[in-house]
Amino acid sequence: MMVALATRDAARTTRAGLWGWMLFDWAAQPFFTVVTTFIFGPYFVSRMASDPATGQAVWGYGVALAGFVIAVLSPVLGSIADQTGARKPWIAGFAAVKIICLCLLWFAAPGSSLFWVVLLFSLASVAAEFSTVFNDSMMPRLVPSAEVGRLSNLAWGLGYLGGMIVLIFVVLFLSASPETGRTLLGSAPLWGLDPAQGEDARASAPISGLWYFLFILPMFWFTPDQKRGLAVRQAVRRGMSELRSTLREVRTRPGILRFLVARMIYQDGVGALLALGGTFAAAMFGWSITEIGLFGIILNVVAILGCVVAAKLDVSLGSKRVVTISLVLLLIALVGIVSTGPGFTLFLVDLGTADSHGLFGTAAEKAYLVYGLLIGVAFGPVQASSRSYLARSVPIEDAGRYFGIYALAGRATSFLAPFSVATVTAWSGSPRLGMAVIAVFFVVGLGVLRGTPYPAGGGSD
Repeated sequence: MMVALATRDAARTTRAGLWGWMLFDWAAQPFFTVVTTFIFGPYFVSRMASDPATGQAVWGYGVALAGFVIAVLSPVLGSIADQTGARKPWIAGFAAVKIICLCLLWFAAPGSSLFWVVLLFSLASVAAEFSTVFNDSMMPRLVPSAEVGRLSNLAWGLGYLGGMIVLIFVVLFLSASPETGRTLLGSAPLWGLDPAQGEDARASAPISGLWYFLFILPMFWFTPDQKRGLAVRQAVRRGMSELRSTLREVRTRPGILRFLVARMIYQDGVGALLALGGTFAAAMFGWSITEIGLFGIILNVVAILGCVVAAKLDVSLGSKRVVTISLVLLLIALVGIVSTGPGFTLFLVDLGTADSHGLFGTAAEKAYLVYGLLIGVAFGPVQASSRSYLARSVPIEDAGRYFGIYALAGRATSFLAPFSVATVTAWSGSPRLGMAVIAVFFVVGLGVLRGTPYPAGGGSD
């Protein structure tokens, strides 16, 4: 698959180096797929909290807290990365924080403090995103500009495959009915896990941490890093100066500024939908961990296909069109999700309440699955092609500081969407009304993106 990719420096960026870089996404994705969205998050909302509305509100505030920290520090770290040169030491440090926090989430038994559980999750989220800043900033040096969209989408698709494999393992071998104590395969959970105590869901966190540790190793072994530059103390001073300079510079580059503003807005919606979509389904239909896990598997299968197709479309149509199409699909899916409930969809279409008592036994649940397929198709390409959009728009030597600003644009207000969802949910007592707020971020983001040039550093589209 990667043989055809020419590199900027063939002597350094070998095929193994490219695969090592792509395996970072493979390693990192189970945290987002299994912990944040489909297993641990829904467990927190439906079984740790006193009621689903409270659970969604608290979880949303946790996501918002992480987003605020990431927004403040990501651009600083990006500028420092350009001064220190080497990215791998930073990735290693944040990996250690992430893995420790994930292991500690094993102790999140029913009745545990919601505050400490959300704090550990937020710290893991911060560490995961900071690692991504440094990993993303390596990409422009690995392949020519024309190929970054393909590389980015293929890596993202590989990430979803990794997330899906871990999710399948959890669903088939760990997740069990609290009533019967049996998994979907009819056997007892591995390692004697007790589903009544949520051990099947809790185990997903340390498993994701172990997966991350194992599969980031090829990136450390094979992917070329830049040479070390300044010492950390000097790099911090120079990096802060570079950050101020970059922020002034961005204001003089209206195309890049407009792209970053557009991404800041629509990425808020994407992040909230990914973080809260699984918990919303758990609250609305009372889905078990098994059903939520199967829903996640379906989404990830479609997401892999979506990224493979987008890898080709990014080359032929350009990153901007791929992002635009993806956002439209996500908006349609969101409208479908918030308009679906027990016995109806699109608010007015009566689907009846007949229940086969099997998995996804009602017509409304099946309609929800259809909308989920649209999310699966779009949420990989919208992020992967946004990454390649910027990579095509900035000089290679400035990748670190611009990807730090890129992370800021993805996180500067990233607390706003989950905060809005959490606040409207808490105020109204309606998770459905809370989720509907996300549509505003998609619509406004699309509007800003429409007038953004491509590449953002050049002329008009």
